[in-house]
Amino acid sequence: MLISVITVCWNAGKTIRHTVESFLTQTHPDKEMVLVDGASKDATLDIVRSFKSPLIRITSEKDQGIYDAMNKGLKLAKGDAIGLLNADDTFHDSHSLAKIAAALEASPIVSGNCLMVPDHVSGTVDRAWNPGPYTPGAFSRGWMPPHPCTYARREVYEKVGGFDLSYKICADYEWLLRAIEVNRFPIAMLDEPLAHMMLGGLSTSGFKARLTNLRETHRARQKWLGAGPVDMAMLNKALGALKRAVAG
Repeated sequence: MLISVITVCWNAGKTIRHTVESFLTQTHPDKEMVLVDGASKDATLDIVRSFKSPLIRITSEKDQGIYDAMNKGLKLAKGDAIGLLNADDTFHDSHSLAKIAAALEASPIVSGNCLMVPDHVSGTVDRAWNPGPYTPGAFSRGWMPPHPCTYARREVYEKVGGFDLSYKICADYEWLLRAIEVNRFPIAMLDEPLAHMMLGGLSTSGFKARLTNLRETHRARQKWLGAGPVDMAMLNKALGALKRAVAG
């Protein structure tokens, strides 16, 4: 099974080496990285090209944001299955992609746990994102699988479509909701970490990002699930953010 790993980047010179190295060390042999760069002005492309790997295909041009770049990656991907690993994310270990590939043989969508880290050098883990198994209606209660750990077979993307550019930081959430709750594709959850997500990215960079996250995820549930002005998912997410703020 050929798996396409889409990596979107822009001026990611400080982190892209870790992402590429974690991809190249995956033991699953049938893989490709589709790197979609937004016309970086730093050393991003020089670093990626220095690996001289035939497993990496690079395109670099200006885009309309991260989800526009992801949609470009979907069009370029050749894999039987597709996932996204951003330029500040890494796989948990060298066997992550092999575990994902094995699970995709039985389920059209596969995900797992994600470790939230401040960097990819110290080994420090800030917290773990362990969503647990999916049950129907889980999105309405605040459940969400971590996108860096989630892979889907090509037929899922063909049915569900691409990312909605009207969402600034939560188009991945909206896509997962469409795939799992609306189109009812089964998802297999692996109860182990598959990826490391670095804090400080688009969806984790401060109060304003968290507020936008709450608003956009709620808008997606209103559109697809008929959520009211306030729903259980919004309350649970707000409570979780408050607990982390107090603990921090």
